[in-house]
Amino acid sequence: MDLKTFNFEVCSGRLQNISQEVMLPVKFVGRILSAVLDFVSDLVGRVLGSFLVRGHFHLLLSGMVLFGPLLSLWVSKYNIFANSNHFLYRKFLRSTWGWTCIFTGSFIVVLSLSARRSVHLCLRHLSRLLVAGLLWWGFRRLLTLLEDATGTCYEPMSQEGEVSGSSAQPLLLLHEDQTKASCVRANMQWRGYEVSQDVFILCLCSLLILEEISVFRDQVAPVNPKQKPPGAPLRIIFLLCALLLGIWMFLLLCVLAFYPKLPAQQLGGAVGYLTWRGLYQGWYSLKGRWFCPGMPGEGLLATAGNDRM
Repeated sequence: MDLKTFNFEVCSGRLQNISQEVMLPVKFVGRILSAVLDFVSDLVGRVLGSFLVRGHFHLLLSGMVLFGPLLSLWVSKYNIFANSNHFLYRKFLRSTWGWTCIFTGSFIVVLSLSARRSVHLCLRHLSRLLVAGLLWWGFRRLLTLLEDATGTCYEPMSQEGEVSGSSAQPLLLLHEDQTKASCVRANMQWRGYEVSQDVFILCLCSLLILEEISVFRDQVAPVNPKQKPPGAPLRIIFLLCALLLGIWMFLLLCVLAFYPKLPAQQLGGAVGYLTWRGLYQGWYSLKGRWFCPGMPGEGLLATAGNDRM
């Protein structure tokens, strides 16, 4: 053995020892993070999947929509969330359905492929999002047409207001053949029948997310001992969905408190609730039908007294 070979073996041995010493704390930190992830996801999964939350969450949202505008009596108009250009409004409220599809769809895909590895079941469960998205698009178009048909655009007449010298609102000049979008874009006032689309989509997405991710509890505490426990990717996506649910509820409170519109917001919440009830407690609960996407977890997870196969 020459000197070069000997030096190479010595250096490689030292590098191997150093790498092992470095990997020990990395593995230790990884185990701690994994334990924290398991504990937090198990806790959140048991809470969101409990009967108390799943059976009464719609009542919580109903109470928020009904009594949330009363918060406008205490909140300050100088609060950071009173600004419609706030980061959460621009990045989340204006793309509520997109964020919901991304996170909830990812959870459905990972759950379906990890539980059964069936592309057919995966597409079947994803079809629930497609149906809800089509309904949301249709209701949005319908509500827009309703607002344009029943509303009227007005332009303030500042000259008349200055002449009168009173604190009352100035006279308004009627503008015909205007839509709500063009009227608001021209900085004029739109008055008419309105249903809050923000409250509608926030309520619908909140109810939808809870329905889809609440089946994670069956993964945490499976009835079938052969069922594999959830992996780290599924746990991370589940926590992201739970975080998104919290963001939607927070934004709903902000919209109700800082931008109260009665009864437009209550009507929007009612439409969102009826849409969820018609889908998840109506159509999706029809088992054994080829045109029915099925309930969340159906055919994927084993629950007490029902294999859902």
